[in-house]
Amino acid sequence: MRVTRSLTLLLVAALGLGAAHTATAASQEYPSRPIRLIVPNAAGAAVDTLGRIFANTMTQVSGQQFVVDNRGGAGGLIGMEIGKDAIPDGYTLLSASTAAMVIGPHIHKKLPFDPLNDYAFISLFGTTPNILVVNPSIPVKSVKELIEYNKSRGGKVNMASAGAGSQSHLAGVLFLQLAKTEALHVPYKGGGASVAAVVGNESQWTITPAPAVAGLIKGGKLRAVAHTLATKSALLADLPAIAETVPGYQYGGWNGLLAPAKTPKPVLAKVRDMLIKTTQNAEFQAAFARQMTEVTTSTPEEFRKFVAAEIKAMGPVVKAAGLQPF
Repeated sequence: MRVTRSLTLLLVAALGLGAAHTATAASQEYPSRPIRLIVPNAAGAAVDTLGRIFANTMTQVSGQQFVVDNRGGAGGLIGMEIGKDAIPDGYTLLSASTAAMVIGPHIHKKLPFDPLNDYAFISLFGTTPNILVVNPSIPVKSVKELIEYNKSRGGKVNMASAGAGSQSHLAGVLFLQLAKTEALHVPYKGGGASVAAVVGNESQWTITPAPAVAGLIKGGKLRAVAHTLATKSALLADLPAIAETVPGYQYGGWNGLLAPAKTPKPVLAKVRDMLIKTTQNAEFQAAFARQMTEVTTSTPEEFRKFVAAEIKAMGPVVKAAGLQPF
């Protein structure tokens, strides 16, 4: 049977309109079932804590359950790859943070994802300072006193980190470099172990995400000395910035929401609308404040540019740490 060119064009147009109608209908119904939120970190990590607070409020706002799926390992690379390869329908989202997106490109020769092109950027939702904490038994209550303490012991003071190439390692290296002081880097297997080492005075200090130590500071098991934001923060009361003593020092963390690339734009718009409503929720803001984390939002393009700038800025820090890509 012969089909005329005009009839063929009509059939193609009809199919296209049908597909567009189906996509529109799907986006109008979204969300109609539970949504998986991949957190590329182990349960209990600072990023996980913030992700769960976020998921709980997104559940209230959306009317659908946000299910946290922890996919830790390989510095966040495993979770990021799973998120990249998920079906782009809005039912798998990704709570991304500094480690895999910003540090990963500098310490892995072959990333299983492209941090700028394999995802749909939605918005930042939190900015997390790192906190310089010390064991309360050492005579250090300020950044200046820590620098003097390190020097008085010939640099033989233990600086704990969550492992070579971790955020706490690089934050510490940058501090040592700008403060022109020395310490012995002691890498542990994860943030929890490194913080526990400082609590037990096996190591004397570390720079770690605020949510990981907020409770320990309040309980007197750690002493907060300073934070890593560029200026003072209302959330951190009278805690000074490291930059007040060490000019130019800044090393914060962040949390943002991504989706697999090719997720329909109408769905992304709905997700971002839910995110904005979440960040405006008073209980959410209070919960983030308890974790010493500032609520932050952005446009998708601002978020993408922010990550690109962070990746560029991380290069010299990784070089100073002497890390070789593997």
